[in-house]
Amino acid sequence: MKLKISSITFAFLLTGLTSFGLVDRGRVDSLKTLVVSSLKKAPDTTNINRLNTLAANYFDSNPDSTLYYAQKSMVLSRKINYKAGVADALVQTAHADYFKGRFNQAIQEFDKAILIYKKLNDYTGLSNCYMLYGRMYNLLANYKAALHYLNLALDINKKQDNETYQSDCYKNIGIVYYSEGQLSTALDYYYKALFIAIKLKNRPFMAADYNDIGVVLQSMELYPKALEYYRKSLKLFAGAKNLNGVGTIYENIGEVMLNEKNYGKSIDYLTRSINIAKKQDDKDGLMSDYTDLGLCYGNIGRFKEALSNLDTSLQISRKYKEVYNEAYTLIGFATVFNLQKDYKNAYKYAMEGQTLAIKIGNVSVRSNAALQLNKTLAGLGKFDQAYKLLRQYIDLKDSLNNNESIQKLTSYNLELNFATKQQQLTAQEREKDLLYQQRMSQQRLINTIFSIIISGMVAVSVVYYRQKRKQQKINAMLEEKNHEVLQQKTNIDEQAQKLNDLNTLKDRLISVLAHDLRAPLSTLRGLFDLLQDDTISHEQMLEMIPGVLKKLEYTSDFLDTLLFWINSQMENFESSAKNFYVKDIVAFEAGNYQEQAALKGISLVDSVPEDVVASADPNSIRIVIRNLITNAIKFSREDDTIEITAEREDENNYVITVKDTGTGMSDEQLKKLFKSKVNSKAGTNNESGTGMGMLFCKDLVERCSGRIWVNSKQGEGTAFSFTVPTGFISESRLEVA
Repeated sequence: MKLKISSITFAFLLTGLTSFGLVDRGRVDSLKTLVVSSLKKAPDTTNINRLNTLAANYFDSNPDSTLYYAQKSMVLSRKINYKAGVADALVQTAHADYFKGRFNQAIQEFDKAILIYKKLNDYTGLSNCYMLYGRMYNLLANYKAALHYLNLALDINKKQDNETYQSDCYKNIGIVYYSEGQLSTALDYYYKALFIAIKLKNRPFMAADYNDIGVVLQSMELYPKALEYYRKSLKLFAGAKNLNGVGTIYENIGEVMLNEKNYGKSIDYLTRSINIAKKQDDKDGLMSDYTDLGLCYGNIGRFKEALSNLDTSLQISRKYKEVYNEAYTLIGFATVFNLQKDYKNAYKYAMEGQTLAIKIGNVSVRSNAALQLNKTLAGLGKFDQAYKLLRQYIDLKDSLNNNESIQKLTSYNLELNFATKQQQLTAQEREKDLLYQQRMSQQRLINTIFSIIISGMVAVSVVYYRQKRKQQKINAMLEEKNHEVLQQKTNIDEQAQKLNDLNTLKDRLISVLAHDLRAPLSTLRGLFDLLQDDTISHEQMLEMIPGVLKKLEYTSDFLDTLLFWINSQMENFESSAKNFYVKDIVAFEAGNYQEQAALKGISLVDSVPEDVVASADPNSIRIVIRNLITNAIKFSREDDTIEITAEREDENNYVITVKDTGTGMSDEQLKKLFKSKVNSKAGTNNESGTGMGMLFCKDLVERCSGRIWVNSKQGEGTAFSFTVPTGFISESRLEVA
C-alpha cells in the first residue's frame, strides 16, 4: 500500500507581508494584473517580490506558471543585482523542478539559494529552502537527509517564534517518519502540527493535517475513520480550489476502496486523481495512481489492463529514480502475477521488490513484499521458505499496526475533544460576563438619573426605593444564575473525568487484545490462505494441525482470562480470591512460551517449588506472570537465561520472581516504570509493546493484596518480583481457574 501525503506551499510577500498556505483565486488574479502592468516599467525590488509571490501562489494549481514567473524574476533580479530576489526565484524553480522529477537540477538550485540566504542572514528564506529540500529527499527515500533539513528549518522557526512555520515543519517531519513506517512517531508530529493549525485557524494546514492523520488510520486498517478524516480534508481543499490537495485525497480514497475490495469506486476515484495529476504534471501522483489502478484491474481479472498500468508506473519511476514508487510498482506486478498463478514471473518481481523495500527501509512496503513473496514461494512448492516469509510478514504487520499508535490516536482524539469543550465553556462564560457587565452599566445609568431627580423631588424617593429593591432582586437572581453556571461547570468536569476513565479502560482492552491475539490469528489466517490457494498438500496440512490446535487452545484460554480481567475492572474483585498452586500457573505459561524463547535461543527455566500455595485470584496472577515472561523474552538475547522462582518472604507472603540476563534498563526507565504509561522500546528482535504492561501488572498485583518491584542494571539483566498472600490446600489438590 502506497499512500500519498499532502503538501502545503508557502507564498512569501517579500515587501513586508507574508501569506501562508493558499491564496484565494481573486487575490492571485489581482496580483497577476499588478505584476503584468509593473513589468512594463523599469525593474525594482517591489516588482521582483511580486513575481516570486505569484510564482509560489501558482504552485498548487499550475506548477508550469511557477516556473515561468520564477524565471522572469531571476532575470530581472540579476539585472539589478538583487540577491534576495535571485534566491527566492531559485527556491521556486527548484520546487517546481523536483515536483516534475528533475532532482539533480533542483539540488543545484537549492544549494545556490542556501548560500545567498546565509550571506544575507535571511532566516525566513533559509527556513523555506530547508523545508522544500527536506520534502524532496523524502520523495527520494533518503530519510536521514530529509530529517536533517527539516530539523534545521524547525530550529530556525523556534528561534523566531513562528508558530505557522513550526506547524508545517512538524507536519513534514511526521511525513518522513510515516515513510519510514514509524507510525507512532509520525502521529506525534502530525498532532503537534494540527494543534497549532487549529489554534491559528489555518484552514490549509488543517486540511493537510487531516489528510496525513487519515493516511495513518488507513495504514492501521481503520478504514471508516480514515474516510472521515479524508472527507474533512477534501472539503477544505476543494473550498480553497487546491487541485494538488484534491488529487491527493482522491488517490487516498481510491486506495481505501481498493483495500475494501470495492474496485468500481476505487477505479472512479483513481481516474479522477490521474486526470488532476496529468494537469499538474505530478510524477509522484501518476506513479502511485497507475499502480493502484493496475491492482484494481488485476483483482477483477482484467490482467492485460492491469499490466499496462503497472508498466506505465514502472517506466516513470525508473526514469525519475523514484525508488519508493519503483518498489511499490514491482510488488504490484508480483501481486497481479500471483493472482494469475504465474508464479515464475511473480517470483522475479517479488524478489526485486523485496530488495528495494529493504533498501528504503519502509515497514509497510517490506510487509507487502514479504506477503507476495510468501505466496509466490508457496505456489512454487518451496514451503519452508514460504513459511519464513509468512512469519516475517506477520512480524512486520504487527510492527506497522502496533497498539502504541492506537493508544496515541485515542489519547490525541480525547485531548482534542476535551480542548474543544473547554473552549466552548470559556466562550459561554465570556458571553455571560459581557451580558452581566452590560446590565450593570445600564443600571448605573439608571441610578445616576434617579439620583438627580431625587435631589429635587421628595416624592421620587419612593420610586427610587422601589427601583433599588427591584435591583436587589435582580442581583440575587444573577447570583443564583452564577451559582448555577458554576454548578454546571463542576458537572461538566465530572463528566469529562468519567469519560477519561472510560477511554483509559478502553485503551487497556485494545492494548491487551492487539498484543496477545494478533500473532496467533495472523498465523491462522496465513494457513487458511495457503489452504485456499491449494499451495500445500494434505500431508503437510496434517503436520501443521497439532501446532494450530495448540495455538487455538492457548488463544481460547487467553480469551477466558481476558474476560475475567474485564470483570475485575467493573465488579467486586475481592470475592474472586482462592487457594491454588503457583507451580500450576507458572508451568502452564512457561510451556506456552518455550517455543518463542527457543526461537531466540533463550533458556526459559521454571524453578518454582511444587508446594508453593497462594491465596489470590489465579487468573490475575496468570496475567502478571505472562506479561513478565513475554517482557523478559522481548529484551533477552541469544544464550540468555530466564528463570522463574518462588520463595517465602514471611509467614504471610511468597515472593515470585522472573529474572533474565538480558539487556536490562536504565535508571531513567526504572523511575517511570510503574508511575505512568512509558514509551515502549523495541525488543532485541524489534518486537513492539504497548508501554502499559507494567501498569496492568501493578494494578492486578495490588488488587491481590500484593506489591511489585524491579531490580535491573543496564546490560546485565532484570528481575521483576511481586508478592502474593500465603494460602493453604486441603486434602485434594485444587485446579487453577
